[in-house]
Amino acid sequence: MRAPDWLTARPIAHRGLHDRARGVVENMPAAISAAVAGNFAIEVDIQLTVDGEAMVHHDDTLGRLNDGSAALLDLTAAALKQVRFHDTAERMMALGDLLDLVGGRVPLLIELKSHFDGDRKLATRLTQALAAYRGPVAAMSFDPDQVLALRQLAPELTRGITAERRYDDAYWEKLPKAQRTPMVALRHGLRTRPHFVAYRVDDLPAPAPWIAQKVFRCALLAWTVRTPDQRRRAADHADQMIFEGFVPEP
Repeated sequence: MRAPDWLTARPIAHRGLHDRARGVVENMPAAISAAVAGNFAIEVDIQLTVDGEAMVHHDDTLGRLNDGSAALLDLTAAALKQVRFHDTAERMMALGDLLDLVGGRVPLLIELKSHFDGDRKLATRLTQALAAYRGPVAAMSFDPDQVLALRQLAPELTRGITAERRYDDAYWEKLPKAQRTPMVALRHGLRTRPHFVAYRVDDLPAPAPWIAQKVFRCALLAWTVRTPDQRRRAADHADQMIFEGFVPEP
């Protein structure tokens, strides 16, 4: 179940190579272009719209990075393409815009942001868009059901699970225990069969990702690396890092 070598060959820029101080906001076109120019792989997030499109955005609502407060799931792709990032002239991209911009020049790692409701529209849209894409690309999600959807819809697509050691804080308490339990210790692995695991760097080392890496031969990525200590931890325990806030040396 090992991922292809290109996934771990270069550090992965978290939401592109962004720097808010320079007016380059996460997941916007300039952040993607900067990562391509630096020859870094790129991690991005996609969200589903009301009309079934995939938009490149981390949060499921507007507001932190742009004007407004609406949920992306309540808006059309056309409306969201008019949304500007704060203090920039750049607008939100759809998945197709992202693929055109990268054009296969560096690897893409696409995270499906899930509402944990069993809806496969986002996974379906992703696999449709990637059918004609010729560059190196992988997809992942915190939601095992989305990873299973990727396995069933596009078994040849490199897929992974985004994970951490515990799911009992305020963010995860919104999910029923029955949904959280399979996420703990990657218990869904035999069902989802990921090619790689993206694991919270501060939770490394841990038994579950070690078993996935050493026994099942999954690649192990560490997220999100920001400090020298986290960089050392990633180097000691993972195959590659997903980084932000600095530019790794060539």
